[in-house]
Amino acid sequence: MSFALVLGAAHAQAIKIGLPVPLTGPYGAEAKDQVRNAELAIKEFNDAGGLTGRKAELLVRDDKLNPGEAATRTLELIEKDQAHFIVGGLSAATQLSINNVTKQRKVIYVSISQSDAINEATDAGPYTFHEALNPHMTTQAVGRYVFKKGMRVAFLTADYAYGQEMTRGFTRVAKEMGAEVVGEVKHPLGHQDYSTFLPRIQAMKPDVLIFNNFGSDNRISIKQANDFGMKKAIKFVTPIMTYTTRVAGGATTYEGVIGGTQYFWGIQDSTPSAKAFNAAFRTANEGRYPSDYGAMAYSAVKSLLIAVKTAGTTDSEKVAASLRTLKYDTYKGPQYYRACDNQSVQSVLVIESNSKEARDPTDVFKVLHVEPASEKLLRSCQELGLK
Repeated sequence: MSFALVLGAAHAQAIKIGLPVPLTGPYGAEAKDQVRNAELAIKEFNDAGGLTGRKAELLVRDDKLNPGEAATRTLELIEKDQAHFIVGGLSAATQLSINNVTKQRKVIYVSISQSDAINEATDAGPYTFHEALNPHMTTQAVGRYVFKKGMRVAFLTADYAYGQEMTRGFTRVAKEMGAEVVGEVKHPLGHQDYSTFLPRIQAMKPDVLIFNNFGSDNRISIKQANDFGMKKAIKFVTPIMTYTTRVAGGATTYEGVIGGTQYFWGIQDSTPSAKAFNAAFRTANEGRYPSDYGAMAYSAVKSLLIAVKTAGTTDSEKVAASLRTLKYDTYKGPQYYRACDNQSVQSVLVIESNSKEARDPTDVFKVLHVEPASEKLLRSCQELGLK
């Protein structure tokens, strides 16, 4: 084969991005929307010509919400499929498992699920980037909006890293705001019947009950607590209120519930990048609006490919350096990665679920507050054990 043909083959090699997400299990709806959004970012990059003709390719794998499965799928993506980059993870446990694999192989990983641990010294690294909010950011924004001095706060917590980190964050904010934490009840991941937990919470006489869980756990527990009559005297709050879970749960279940979110399509009236993103997604997906967790998958892949194009290569060192200097606005306003831990600095939305379906069937939330992008929402680099 001539040198020119070899050069041409290398030039045309696809830029492969692996996407391990839990397509099966309690987070399946969010994961499937992440795939749709990642596909949109890939399409936009390719339609714009790629990297001097090199097109991007998305390799989707089901991690089944299992850390061992996530590690196996990631290893296969890197070693068998020759993925240049990894984006994904939809639980704190699976993303840490994915990160262990990518760190060892010096492959860039952009996480798209909430985790505090991934920013700490033991898990942070030069190839690990966190596009998602983290629990500290979320609880800071939501807690400061909800908590008042003297308020009694209780937690219903999924007993794994995500729930534990949310409880830790809210407890810290409650102390700062002068609210009192009166107790916590923990439940297993994927639980179905909360009837034994709810009387214990009710006996604590909280003013606020925070559901530190996610996906179907969040929907089922809030519905059962509502059916139990607890919403009449207790304000329901959840750190992350997702579009997909709210639609699945319905207006009655989520009426008046306050939560945080990475993204809500309704900000398009004030945010040009959101308007453009919504339009592109709706065109590609039969008029549907993008969800919050889906949107961060779009942003993670989009910003990664911007960095690839800026670096002019798929070399991990050069693309990582490009990401660390990147100022981007892919879907909701300005963002950038903080130097010490590669955490995306960004806004946090505090939202409330509408009591009934509005003029548009997807207009399910109202924005109560937008906490601007600021490093003040983050734990300090020193606290994380980083320089």
